[in-house]
Amino acid sequence: MISSNTPKKGKFIVIEGLEGAGKSTAIATVNAWLVKKGLPVVCTREPGGTPLAEQLRSLVKQADPSEHIAPETELLLMYASRVQLLRNVIEPALEAGTWVLADRHDMSSRAYQGGGRQLGDSLINTLRHAVLGTTRPDFTLYLDIDPALGLARAARRGELDRIEQEQLAFFERTRATYLAIAATEPNIVVIDAGQSIEQVQMALQQALEHANLCPI
Repeated sequence: MISSNTPKKGKFIVIEGLEGAGKSTAIATVNAWLVKKGLPVVCTREPGGTPLAEQLRSLVKQADPSEHIAPETELLLMYASRVQLLRNVIEPALEAGTWVLADRHDMSSRAYQGGGRQLGDSLINTLRHAVLGTTRPDFTLYLDIDPALGLARAARRGELDRIEQEQLAFFERTRATYLAIAATEPNIVVIDAGQSIEQVQMALQQALEHANLCPI
């Protein structure tokens, strides 16, 4: 018999999208919505989120003209960072009843490395099952934007990192993969990120309400 004092598990919400899609604004909007509902929430980002994972983030993001990073190496670094965050932050928070709001998770690797880098599904699925186990997001909001528009927005923010410097075709493949995944998984909602900030914020709030994540 489960004790009434057993903490209720938190929910795991993920924000996904290409560069320039407005993930930071979306995170702030969703976080405010959760706080208004009186829910405990912790925000994370990938790659990163723990001291070691942040070091791996630097390896992934920083361009080094002296050495090419193989697509498989990039993928393994992403999953090394991800499992570190999962074990040390995400899973303990969920078990304690805290909601987790993540800037990227596993869908990013499926889209960027699987689609953009054209590694396909086989290796990624093996890694997913091996290191993530059964942990999956309860709800994902994918901010969809035309890659050319997203990159133009990202460029206005300043210097681009190694991945942001990829060719447009890379991001077009990534976007296509994102949309293909979203079309097959019911807990993913696609948000038109090409709209105004106000329209995107309204769409995010409506999606959260319709998902009935916290019927309180």
